[in-house]
Amino acid sequence: MSAKKEGIVPDWTDPDEIPDLSTDEWANVIEAIPVRRGKPKTKVTKVSTTIRLDPDVLEAFKSEGPGWQGRMNDALRKAVGLPAPT
Repeated sequence: MSAKKEGIVPDWTDPDEIPDLSTDEWANVIEAIPVRRGKPKTKVTKVSTTIRLDPDVLEAFKSEGPGWQGRMNDALRKAVGLPAPT
């Protein structure tokens, strides 16, 4: 449920007027917003590394759009004979 639906967002009429965010009302609104830090953890986490690749190899994976790192990981798994992760 949003903070506005709960009735804790202060009413103010002028959209050009900046509300005083130091009031207790706004402190409650800000505290009600959940904070999520970091990426969701999975059973198997990836390892960050640095690798040097030929530019044309990298461009070939990137040209297929978002998810190129996952596709590259899948291709490397296949190349070394590892099964697809479950």
